[in-house]
Amino acid sequence: MVAKKFVKAGGTKLLLKVFPYLLFGYFGNKIAYAYRVTEAPDFFNKLMGSLSNLGVAFEHILPSFHPMDLIIGAVIGVGMRLVVYMKSKNAKKFRKGEEYGSARWGNAKDIEPYMDLENPENNVILTQTEGLIMNGKPKGPKYARNKNILVIGGSGSGKTRFFVKPNLMQLHSSYVITDPKGTVLLEVGQMLYDAG
Repeated sequence: MVAKKFVKAGGTKLLLKVFPYLLFGYFGNKIAYAYRVTEAPDFFNKLMGSLSNLGVAFEHILPSFHPMDLIIGAVIGVGMRLVVYMKSKNAKKFRKGEEYGSARWGNAKDIEPYMDLENPENNVILTQTEGLIMNGKPKGPKYARNKNILVIGGSGSGKTRFFVKPNLMQLHSSYVITDPKGTVLLEVGQMLYDAG
């Protein structure tokens, strides 16, 4: 009856989780017992002697009930649990079985938190359908991004025509543009002047 209630309450899973630490505590208790019953003049000799006394410690299956042995066993068991806990907290987030070939193309839903959908003029234009919110705060701090953009491309690849000019026409912020040809000011200068 008690066993059925234990299994129903998830006791088996709990026991499986706790069992390794109980085992460490048990072995810690036995080692502490072997150390305590070893007679030697100094720490090093006592430690070496306790290794030969391990057989005596494991003659009885029950743990030692001496308070010091119990404390040392408990400290070792709890210490191992803390080590495992700390390791799990610092673990890298791997996706087991998905490491290779799990990349996918993003879709409109992936970029939504980074954009201002109510006021599209408030976005830096990145592509025809994607942008990055300029003013105001995104939906959450994890979606906040640096707004500095470096555009690199060969001559004639459309850096000015397809990226710089459309974003200048948004007129939503201050701009710093390096223009070796000197054509951007001629082409959009009047528009910027009229906008103030």
